[in-house]
Amino acid sequence: MFDFLEGYDLLGAFWTTVQLTLLAAVGSLAWGTLLAGMRVGPVPLMRGFATVYVNTVRNIPLTVIILFTSLGLYQTLGVSLGSEIVTTVNFRLAVLGLTAYTSAFVCEAVRSGMNTVPVGQAEAARAIGLSFSQVLRLIVLPQAFRSSVGPLTNVLIALTKNTTVAAAIGVAEAATLMKTMVEKEAQLIPIAAVFALGFVILTLPTGLILGWVGKKVAVKR
Repeated sequence: MFDFLEGYDLLGAFWTTVQLTLLAAVGSLAWGTLLAGMRVGPVPLMRGFATVYVNTVRNIPLTVIILFTSLGLYQTLGVSLGSEIVTTVNFRLAVLGLTAYTSAFVCEAVRSGMNTVPVGQAEAARAIGLSFSQVLRLIVLPQAFRSSVGPLTNVLIALTKNTTVAAAIGVAEAATLMKTMVEKEAQLIPIAAVFALGFVILTLPTGLILGWVGKKVAVKR
């Protein structure tokens, strides 16, 4: 029944997808949180930079960003991110592109969580002498993350599906293998069904588990 799967490393392809998702998720959370802090910060230049970055990146197709990391950074500027092996370089460039793109959405999700924190708490913290960075780190962000679990879950699920764009620069993830199998095998519908099921298996538990976590850690007001 599944003879068309023989000779193909299906698990390896989805493992690459998982690696892309996890690495880009960590990078996006870090950069997106920093952007969110800049957007609500007291320095006009930093606020302006974060605002322009988020509004610009969100309106650029992910495919364009991924292709830029390969054609612009690697082939034109010679940025290889510490490796000369093409497959490794493409993987790292894909992580960079996904991080740059997804962090804009993480920023907005975290900023929406910040908006749920009562202004009086930040004012009280500043009144006792805490700096802006201390207020952000100790008062605002802990509550903001608890309120942002739902939106961040949606961003993570979208990131998992967006990893298929890495096929544009030859990263051997699930979409790349699917394209190869479709070209070689005359069974489009079964192949598409298998890969669709694979992504459901990756994303459905994520949504259910993080949805439960979000309800448990939600700030009661």
